[in-house]
Order: sequence, then C-alpha cells, then structure tokens
Amino acid sequence: MAVRQYLDRLQVAEAGPPTVEQLAFLHEQHLLRIPFENLDIHGGVPITLDEDKILKKILDRKRGGFCYELNTAFAWLLRQLGYTVKVFAAEVAREEGGFGIPFDHMVLHVTLDEPWLVDVGFGDSFRYPLPLMSEVSIEQLGERYRFQTEDDWWVLERSKSDEVNFKNKYRFTLASHRLSDFESGCRYHQTSPKSTFTKGPICTRALPSGRVTLTEDKIVTTRHHVRSEEAVESRSQWVSALEEWFEIVI
Repeated sequence: MAVRQYLDRLQVAEAGPPTVEQLAFLHEQHLLRIPFENLDIHGGVPITLDEDKILKKILDRKRGGFCYELNTAFAWLLRQLGYTVKVFAAEVAREEGGFGIPFDHMVLHVTLDEPWLVDVGFGDSFRYPLPLMSEVSIEQLGERYRFQTEDDWWVLERSKSDEVNFKNKYRFTLASHRLSDFESGCRYHQTSPKSTFTKGPICTRALPSGRVTLTEDKIVTTRHHVRSEEAVESRSQWVSALEEWFEIVI
C-alpha cells in the first residue's frame, strides 16, 4: 500500500522492473514532486532517523525533508521495487575550501548493469543518476558532472556546460552504512550555528526546465537558465507561496 502511495506522490502510474531508464525516471520525478526542505528545524520539530516516521512525513503529511530523510525514503522505495541499494556517507565541499563533517550528507549507490550514484536529497542535485566512473564528464541540462578519485575518496565535481573549471560538490567513500550511523550528522545540522540548515528556512524543488526556491524573504525561479526573484514581505505571502509551489500547508 505504501509503495502505491509513494508512486502516486511521484505521479508514476506504474513502476516497471529495475532498469537504468526506470531509475532515471523515478529519480527525476522525485526531484520534481518532493521538495528539499528544512522547515521542521525552524518549526522546532525534532527530526529523528526512523524510517517509518520519515515515510509518514513524506507520504501521509505530504512533506519533503533534507538529505537523511529524502534519500532514506527513496532507498526504501527502490528496494521495494527490486533495486539493490547501498547507503554511502558524503562530506560536502565548503566555500572556504575543504569538506564538512563526517556523515555530512547521505547518498545512494544502486547497482544495475553498472554502479550508479543516486541523490534526491541535495537540493540542486543532478537530474538523473550518474554512472560511477572516474574522470568521465556527463552533461545534464546545461551542467557537467564528473568524479575524481583520490585514495579512497570519490569526489563529485560540477561545472556549467560553458565553463572550463569544475568545482567540488561533495566526496564519499564506497563504504556502506546504516541509517543510525547518520545520527550525529542529523543532530549537527539541526542544532549547530555552523550548519546552513539552522540559518533560515528553505524549500526548493526542480521544475521541468529549472528550479523554484523559497527562502525566508524571497522566492527565486529559474527557467531555461533565466532567473527571476520576488520579495516575500509577509508571513501570509510566505505561507501562500509554500502552498502554491510546494503543496505544503502549515
């Protein structure tokens, strides 16, 4: 029953057998339909790493979440559909250089004919799964992605299609982890003033040709690489934007 509920939320009529094409379709639908958001953190609602609670939040309450929630839920769905899924721990690149804390971010590894990186919990993530191959540039919707390997680390890099230089996004190893391993990272991102998630509310999802993002004081939409911004000047306007763009009612 929960699988059917999940597929309905993704607007997927029927999930076929595990294939690369079907995985790519589910990945994109997830990014289009279920937002990346940190509203519970700013609403004083503790986020616990319990699979049942995460699924109820996303399916029954029609909410989104951040990486630990979204990728946990998607991993559950993929396993129900017959995919082989592992959970990896990633460290996100910092503006000042270097990378974040251990268990900073959660990503998924799916094995089909070859290994794929899956991530529906990074906000502005790649639209389709990436083949886990070193130093191969992959283009998606005006962005280029590639992996570099260094010791045990796989480093995901991204650039615009018309730019030469790649920038680090995050790095991970191929060690498999359990959900409970991410408890310290989840707690850190809910409580630390150094975490980007405690600095202000954000809700974002992909659009067919871009992205829409709602912050505390503005809503930004990008379509075909054209950016527009609108100020949000009242609580009622913010609540209305949240319902209009993300179907979240609070």
